[in-house]
Amino acid sequence: MRTQNLLLWALRILAALIMLQTLYFKFTAQPESVQLFTMLGMEPWGRIGTGVLELIASILLLIPRTTLPGAILGAGLMSGALFFHFTALGIYFGGDATLFVYALIVLICCLLLIIVYRKQIPALLKLKF
Repeated sequence: MRTQNLLLWALRILAALIMLQTLYFKFTAQPESVQLFTMLGMEPWGRIGTGVLELIASILLLIPRTTLPGAILGAGLMSGALFFHFTALGIYFGGDATLFVYALIVLICCLLLIIVYRKQIPALLKLKF
């Protein structure tokens, strides 16, 4: 049980740290980030909106009671990122595959967390907003 708990925390922290470290580039309008979202036709609202959603997903992942919604949001965001890498940006954006690999790692972490916490999905669907 302790090993599983450590593994789950490792998945949460890894996914959150990767998403959080990219926020600096998005929120400070670094040239690479602006170029990326300009290529997608989503500058500046896509860059800032994606950054806000990644911040929310990271926070949710790190709170044990909200890990599942954070993982679902993170998986959705990274699925979108990978879609754009495969269709518009290419795997080697800016000369290397770092952004692609980061998106893939976060997606895998989030999918594993969704699988582990899947029994909470019915309770999540019953929430009324």
